[in-house]
Amino acid sequence: MAGCCDNSCELDALRERQSATLKIVLAINAVMFVVMVVAALYAGSTALLSDSLDNLGDAVTYGLSLYVVAMGARVKAKVALFKGMLIFLAALVVAGQIVYKLIYPAVPIFEAMGAFSLLGLAANGTCLFLLWRHRNEDINMSSVWECSRNDIASNLAVFVAAAGVWAAGSGWPDLLVACGLLLIFMRSAYRVIASARQELKTL
Repeated sequence: MAGCCDNSCELDALRERQSATLKIVLAINAVMFVVMVVAALYAGSTALLSDSLDNLGDAVTYGLSLYVVAMGARVKAKVALFKGMLIFLAALVVAGQIVYKLIYPAVPIFEAMGAFSLLGLAANGTCLFLLWRHRNEDINMSSVWECSRNDIASNLAVFVAAAGVWAAGSGWPDLLVACGLLLIFMRSAYRVIASARQELKTL
């Protein structure tokens, strides 16, 4: 191809594909955060709230990933490290909400939990499908993939929590699932941070 030097044209094409995908998943997650946080507050669900915070974290993550698409490996690794810290922060927020609900227990609205968890599953499934081909391209897209995969687990977990609340007539299933999501956030934060730190050591 005229005007190309070494693999610059292939690299530019890769960056364009990554940017296009990130713009789509960023828009999806930004919209879903607004929808899910309203639903979580209406339903009084800690699990659904943690799911909405996950969408917010992802929107920020995708925005950062879009920003560093054309930058060097060191910058990407540093941003990935920051993403891991954001995931850890989301985990702390969920932990705080769990403690609050233990002190002030309430039974969430399971119908809203179930309906919006399925809506979130559809949205995040679309994001996961779009990100699949980019998952092993670099540390930037790998961390994005990690976040998106967590979303699917979160949505399924909230749906299970809704079924548990319906069956038990209690808020305990909601809190138990929120605890499970907390563990997923912590594990994901550790993996992203560890991977970014290892990448920085090799640069």
